[in-house]
Amino acid sequence: MSTGIVVVIVVVIIVIALAIGVAATVRRRRLQQQFGPEYDRLAREHDSKRKAEAELAQRQRRVRKLDIRPLPPEAQKQYAARWMSLQERFVDDPEDAVAQSQMLVAEVMHERGYPTEHGDQVAADLSVEHAKTIGNFRAAEEISQKATAGTASTEDLRQAMIHYRALFRDLLGDTPEPGDENAVPAQAADDEFASPGRSGQVPPPAGDYDPAAGRHAATSVPVNGETTRDAMTRDEASRDELSREELARDEAAGDGAATDEPAPGRTRRRS
Repeated sequence: MSTGIVVVIVVVIIVIALAIGVAATVRRRRLQQQFGPEYDRLAREHDSKRKAEAELAQRQRRVRKLDIRPLPPEAQKQYAARWMSLQERFVDDPEDAVAQSQMLVAEVMHERGYPTEHGDQVAADLSVEHAKTIGNFRAAEEISQKATAGTASTEDLRQAMIHYRALFRDLLGDTPEPGDENAVPAQAADDEFASPGRSGQVPPPAGDYDPAAGRHAATSVPVNGETTRDAMTRDEASRDELSREELARDEAAGDGAATDEPAPGRTRRRS
């Protein structure tokens, strides 16, 4: 075999290796972008990015075979109304509200075409198209298990409602409006929320939950049924009204005094 042929073969092998490396890099970036924290969780669990990527690719192939479909608008409205009813029920019966929320989420998943028979497989299927809220789903399911065992506090139950709502809204294709993250009632049946500085608080939005860090991002806090932003708007309106009253009084006082030139649109007062 001539030297030229050997060189050509070596070059071809190098090109193929580079192409494979580039393809693997592109595939890895796509999986990281699509799955986010779920990619990192699997990489830690398997102690291998390659194994994590293989599992995620397998999840993608499985979900492609499922008949996943969006909800019609009318069904979205009905489910949204049922969720609001559960949030109101939370005040009087937190445990039942969480249990019903779990079933409602499962019902929505089933109607959209997701199998709901096996818990681990449910999370794996959801992670393909709902990676941003899959951590919330796992956290909510964990709290639901504690509630079944009777070891969940009212705060735990309220956190579960927050987490279930994140996935619920994601499944409905809904985007939370500003301030809506505080919609879960803060009142509870025990004294846990009656302590000074905690009454009326609602956990941060579930969409901001970071499973890896185990914490939430800061958010506004509702007081007496309104958010901080609402309270600020109300105060600003009160200040504006007060300013207008003061301005009116100043103008009235100015009208009573003698002036060298009459103001536009006014007649000079005679002494």
